[in-house]
This record gives sequence, C-alpha cells and structure tokens, in this order.
Amino acid sequence: MFGLIPYRREEKEMSYNPFREMEELEKAFFEEPFAGFFHSEDIAEFKTDISDKGDSYLLEADLPGFKREDIGIDLDGDVLTINAERHSEHEEKDKKGSYLRCERSYGKYSRSFDVSAIQTDQIKAKLDEGVLKLTLPKKQEKKSETKRLEIE
Repeated sequence: MFGLIPYRREEKEMSYNPFREMEELEKAFFEEPFAGFFHSEDIAEFKTDISDKGDSYLLEADLPGFKREDIGIDLDGDVLTINAERHSEHEEKDKKGSYLRCERSYGKYSRSFDVSAIQTDQIKAKLDEGVLKLTLPKKQEKKSETKRLEIE
C-alpha cells in the first residue's frame, strides 16, 4: 500500500451542504470581526511529485521564491505538514511610488501527507533552487517466521 496520500479537504466533508452558507454567515456576525471571511480554504496548495526510490520515497515540492526560514515542516503523529508563507514587500515600496504593477502572489501555502508507513525519525529535507526535497525512508516490513510446533 502506498503510504504517502495527500489529505484533501473535499474528502473530509460532504461535497454539498445546504446549510454551510448559513453557518458561515452566522459565524461572520457573532464571532470575531471578519472571522467568517477567512477560512482554511484560503490557504493555497503547492504542487508536489512523489517518487518511489525502493527503500524510500522522494517528495519534491515546488516552492519557488521561498527562503528556508519561510518554510516549516511539522510532524504531528502520522501527519507531515509542509507550510510556506510569503510576505508582501510591495506595501512599503508602494508608498514611495516605485511599483507600477504587482502580480506576484503572497500568502500561505500548505500540504499535509499521511506518513504512517515512513520512519519519521530519519526524514531528511533539502531546499535546492526553489524545490524542497524530502527523503522519506520506508518502514521495514517485518517478515513473519514460520515455526513448527512439536506435539507432545
């Protein structure tokens, strides 16, 4: 069984909930200001490739323009989460009038993976030219031994 399966928000909840909009509207009015307008769905996903290298998996995530300090890799049980956040610098420069147009995206990016078949204490990460590479060693399968019992 392949052990690295990305979590999808669509799989966690029903595809159609007629009351979802009403619940979000209620949250917008009765919770913190603007709390109903910012959801976890606003966090974008980045593209990843996962290849089987025999005794390990290689996960390659495209994160162009991110610095090491902007990327976080967290393990929570059997869930590996890669977070990246790019901050906007154009707001300060815009006051000086130096930007004519700003199209580069800024924001939060996140992906989560099931790593129950991975030796999590041996994961290695490397950032090379905008590509985050994670080497994920597979857990060694225990071979069952056949044993003959003596009859007394």
